[in-house]
Amino acid sequence: MAAKRPEAMKVLTVVGARPQFIKAAPVSRALRAMGSREVLVHTGQHYDREMSEIFFEEMGIREPDINLEVGSGSHGWQTGQIMVRLEKVLRAEKPDWVLVYGDTNSTLAGALVAAKLLMRVAHVEAGLRSFNRAMPEEINRIVADHLSSLLLCPSRVAVNNLAAEGITEGVHQVGDVMYDALLEFREVALRRSTILQKIEVEPKEYLLLTVHRAENTCDPERLKKILAALAESSCPVIFPVHPRTMKALLSAGFIERSNQSEEGVTGARLVLDNLSLNHIRLIEPVGYLDMLMLAQHARMILTDSGGLQKEAYWLSVPCVTLREETEWVETVEAGWNILTGTDTERILDALRSFKAPAGEDGARNLYGEPQAAERCVKLLGDLMR
Repeated sequence: MAAKRPEAMKVLTVVGARPQFIKAAPVSRALRAMGSREVLVHTGQHYDREMSEIFFEEMGIREPDINLEVGSGSHGWQTGQIMVRLEKVLRAEKPDWVLVYGDTNSTLAGALVAAKLLMRVAHVEAGLRSFNRAMPEEINRIVADHLSSLLLCPSRVAVNNLAAEGITEGVHQVGDVMYDALLEFREVALRRSTILQKIEVEPKEYLLLTVHRAENTCDPERLKKILAALAESSCPVIFPVHPRTMKALLSAGFIERSNQSEEGVTGARLVLDNLSLNHIRLIEPVGYLDMLMLAQHARMILTDSGGLQKEAYWLSVPCVTLREETEWVETVEAGWNILTGTDTERILDALRSFKAPAGEDGARNLYGEPQAAERCVKLLGDLMR
């Protein structure tokens, strides 16, 4: 039987959360450029407009072929629902590859269902480890890696992590597809985004804050410590509030409204004991282009996001990570990132004294050269031969 040509590949891509939409954009384009057929499946893990639809619009990703419309829920319920609905899709589509990204419940469900159906799994962003199994994301990425036939790693550290677990077959260091996305859309953001004018801030005169991980949002005390540190800042803080975080702030009593009938961030301000938090500006979640603008022009970024740590490095902006560990250890070793957890004094010390490495910028890429997406697609094709 003749070998199937790479351009005849049928790839089913599973996405469900904001970072995956960003990663999928350059890979989807590379697949189309090679003439491959992609079936794009949106699990619905993140389903509101700012968390999903706007990314398809801004980044030129076509509308998903299939939306499983799972929505939010507990880890077990959400993962189970994705598996049940995705299994029907995989049986009908019979793809050559099932492509999963990162470390979400969508990643775990996609890898599990495909592996049980004896379909080949390719994992983009394989090999990352925080070595903290209390993080649901750590469990997801470990399982996905052990089920994958093709492990597409962003760095040598990721390759080494897999080797330490006995995974050496099908492992390739390809670089970071998020870097491809940033290079492509940074200039687009400069042309199209008006977020700085809209919220009336000047470049390098504000801090950018994002908090969304369960370890922080599910613990009012951790949120309180973060806010207490920022209360001491003399610099304006721009805080795009993730839906999960808004619920947590409301539940903890850290939100006060001028009108109780209002929803979202409209009329909302932060309150914490007798501390002044008026300089912390709550704004609705923003799309990718606006976030690139906010990140690029921030004086400093404070975040518990994995992707934003890398983007801060690439954009040459110092980053304070509100976690005790990170998968992106290279950014810490290079001096662009500092881990503070949610300890108030450690955050304050970083705000006062943490600076970018002298005479350096993030232009030298710790995660390889551009066109990681093309390398991923070429490997998919090569293994079809």
